Amino acid sequence: MAKFDVYDLTAAKVGEIELADSVFGIEPNKQAIFDAVIRQQASWRQGTHDTKTRSEVSGGGKKPFRQKGTGRARQGSTRATQFRHGGIAFGPTPCKYVLKVNRKVRQLALKSGLSLKAQNEALKVVNTIAMENAKTKDFVKVLDAFQLDKKVLFVIDSSEDFENAYLASRNLQRVEMVTVEGLNIFDLQNASALVVTEAAAKKLGEVLGNE
Repeated sequence: MAKFDVYDLTAAKVGEIELADSVFGIEPNKQAIFDAVIRQQASWRQGTHDTKTRSEVSGGGKKPFRQKGTGRARQGSTRATQFRHGGIAFGPTPCKYVLKVNRKVRQLALKSGLSLKAQNEALKVVNTIAMENAKTKDFVKVLDAFQLDKKVLFVIDSSEDFENAYLASRNLQRVEMVTVEGLNIFDLQNASALVVTEAAAKKLGEVLGNE
């Protein structure tokens, strides 16, 4: 079990917490992280792109000119790919870009991402995320207290009082807030810093530690 300092929203230390080494202290597997990120990005692609071949474009039923005697190359349709308004050769068609990555590899990627943040001292644990109001300027004070000036990912437990914090942070482009269930490897890798509530950290240890 590794010990981490616990802070309040003013960045003052209020205690310590022990977190499972199997989740926050493993040797990061970069290949698992890479595979999981590529899988997630691929799942965002709609795959609805489509072009019409010469058999699908309208027109072209008549032979444009006679077969012989013109000195030109023989043509059977003005909808061939070399003609204007013709079909598209080898164009994209609808397809699925979904990639399969085993569940254990996805879990390993999350644990590797969390451990990487811990090793780089980019992980902060706060006792609570509850705020008295939903003012963005108050949330900015929290970021300033922790000296977080780049992209930050907040992970909270769904049972916590986080509504005001969520409302106050959603106007900030560099801040993302997700629940433990919504944590994904792309957001984890895309953030320069990770702030986890005490309840969320314990839940991550329970959920991922049993995998």
